[in-house]
Amino acid sequence: MLPTQFFNRDVQKVAELLLGAYLVRRVNGKTIKYIITEVEAYDGVHDKACHACKGRTARTEVMFGPAGHWYVYLCYGMYDMLNIVTGPKDYPAAVLIRGTQEITGPGRLTKTLKITRALNGKKADKKNGLWIEKSGIKVLKKEILRTPRIGVAYAGEWAKKPWRFVWVSK
Repeated sequence: MLPTQFFNRDVQKVAELLLGAYLVRRVNGKTIKYIITEVEAYDGVHDKACHACKGRTARTEVMFGPAGHWYVYLCYGMYDMLNIVTGPKDYPAAVLIRGTQEITGPGRLTKTLKITRALNGKKADKKNGLWIEKSGIKVLKKEILRTPRIGVAYAGEWAKKPWRFVWVSK
């Protein structure tokens, strides 16, 4: 299992290093692992695509908390979205887990893995049934495609930042 200190660093670094790691879910006594292949970074109050750009709210409070905790929110009134908080406490940053080898799309991912907002604010660990592990796979920089994030056109110039990371050689 990746330790808390893994997540306690720059959000873009964490995003890149999550590619090739296992997203592990235990539900009803069954444990399943999926290799992470697509993520997006959201970086603090200055990032207009980040939920924390409007400051601390009940919704974003978890982003200001310690690294290695889940930020799960409802999108479009129908999809729970899974993020892992990164960086130092009181600096709101998180990585959205967008897809795995088997599952494309963040809404499909949470639905398939039965991830709900009940995990919001919980630590990424075995006790809570959702965590991230090393896989032993080495993802090379040349295998990572960086593109603008998806669905954040409202963020103006921040929408163009190449903060979506996709492992293209899987």
